[in-house]
Amino acid sequence: MTTRTSTSSLLDTVTDPEVLRVLPPEQLPLLAAEIREFLVEKVCASGGHLGPNLGMVELTLALHRVFNSPRDTIVFDIGHQAYVHKLLTGRQKDFDSLRRAGGMTGYPSHSESPHDVVENSHASTALSYADGLAKARALSGANDRAVIAVIGDGALTGGMGWEALNNIGGSTRPVTVVLNDNGRSYAPTSGALADHLTTLKQTGTTAARNLFTDLGFTYVGPVDGHDTTAVETALRTARAICRPVVVHVVTVKGRGYRPAEADEADRLHAVGIVAPATGRPAGSSGRSWTSVFGQHLAEIAAEHDEVVAITASMLRPTGLHPMREKFPERVFDVGIAEQHAVTSAAGLAMGGYQPVVAIYATFLNRAFDQVLMDVALHGLGVTFVLDRAGITGPDGPSHHGMWDLSLLSAVPGLRIAAPRDTEQLAELLREAVAHRNGPTMLRLPKATAGPAVPALARMDGMDIMHRTRSGPLDVLLVPAGPLAGPALEAATALEEQGLGVTVVDPRWILPITPALPTLAARHQTVVTVEDGLRTGGMGTALAQACQDAAVTTPVVTLGLPTAFIPHGTRDALLAQAGLDGPGIATAALAAHRARHQPRPHLPAHPITTADSQEA
Repeated sequence: MTTRTSTSSLLDTVTDPEVLRVLPPEQLPLLAAEIREFLVEKVCASGGHLGPNLGMVELTLALHRVFNSPRDTIVFDIGHQAYVHKLLTGRQKDFDSLRRAGGMTGYPSHSESPHDVVENSHASTALSYADGLAKARALSGANDRAVIAVIGDGALTGGMGWEALNNIGGSTRPVTVVLNDNGRSYAPTSGALADHLTTLKQTGTTAARNLFTDLGFTYVGPVDGHDTTAVETALRTARAICRPVVVHVVTVKGRGYRPAEADEADRLHAVGIVAPATGRPAGSSGRSWTSVFGQHLAEIAAEHDEVVAITASMLRPTGLHPMREKFPERVFDVGIAEQHAVTSAAGLAMGGYQPVVAIYATFLNRAFDQVLMDVALHGLGVTFVLDRAGITGPDGPSHHGMWDLSLLSAVPGLRIAAPRDTEQLAELLREAVAHRNGPTMLRLPKATAGPAVPALARMDGMDIMHRTRSGPLDVLLVPAGPLAGPALEAATALEEQGLGVTVVDPRWILPITPALPTLAARHQTVVTVEDGLRTGGMGTALAQACQDAAVTTPVVTLGLPTAFIPHGTRDALLAQAGLDGPGIATAALAAHRARHQPRPHLPAHPITTADSQEA
């Protein structure tokens, strides 16, 4: 693949779908090639989802030639494969700011374009949105406005997708379901559905009975997803039928870019800044927290035959690949099915095994009820490892792992740990897996593993990280996990202001360690620091624990606001929330000064004539 030059191209002329719809069909292969060149150039420079979009080029061209967006509604499941859609709806110039603060998001966004309908980038939701939109069109008499849901075979492994298929197929409302079948999400799709789709690709025809026809859909396919004319024909057929239709489109993830097509791991699903010629980073960025977790879990699994692992279609992104390589029969990929993953883990625990469920923090939101009722209620020893906990950075609002502490703090018996460095990760992981009397959880950031952050001493299970050598105990800083580093930076700044500071890492942050309120009572001000919501997490729990213990030391909680935080770099977003060293120091100093500031003297209320008469 050649690099695009600065000369004008066919792509430059396609400024909106109207222009695309009048292009002669013979120009579409050239346009597809230019789009792929553009994507490789821009995504390699900024990072983002490369493989999925390279496989969507011809399909997206056909969608916008057949349907009239935004009058017709196209819903992309997850949305990470919508870069081509963005290109064709007038945002070519915005790709230089892709996933950068204030720039274009990596997912559909209302604020960018009326062509973008759904912003939620969690999987298996598109069909439910489409079901509701079709109901709305029927109620309002707008059945001429088509509803199209584009969903991958990987996302269709999620239970919510089948709930929607059950409803759509049982009606006569027109919905076009475009099944983008590339045989994988990250890794190859597995399970009975994958087997059925393989059979359809080998032997299926539009006239044959299959799973989708039994659910009430008309089936069109399989269609070569890289033949724009064939896809257009299939989509026009689906629109004309005016009832629920599944258009089965077969695509190749990473199509047209040799490094992606050769990548057996995930077809360059998501990349950082990489060299376009190779698809690889120019240099090493260091080991990630995820890879360190994977190494230690594999070591634990080698020592304990009862340790098993579960992933929801994210084997490599959550670090389970090393264990799969050594113990393939003890690692289970259940598809994009977080609820099933958690309750299946409960069953494994009931059967005498020690399950480790590795999952992105934001995706565990979907399985809260299963954590609460299927695991915790039964007191089962399931360990959850939440990858990308806290601020994740350029993936934006639906990927920040900032909700878990506020949600899961309500689960009885759940113990939550937050390692401050990868040495503590190894130690806490072993403690978690050894705990058999209830669920445990570890929170890991999306970050490069830095140097160890040593403790001065361990006291009642907590690590004392810093203690002013002499003088009063003014401020106690209580950071969660990796925020220990910024808290130590803040301690130095506070000491320069003449304050005595202690920094303690609770290690197990919820429920509150009983010794922590006692330590808080010895200080004038307590400041907690966490990269979850500032309400409902560790700080809220510590304030309640202090109140219960009759400790009067005020607790100031620092954390993330209750808001959908946009994309940006992790460090910049934490600083904006006041969770860097200077921000913590400023908040702690203000809280301490407010506690010791003399109360203003209020003059006595003068008695008026009316007051005197009433008296």
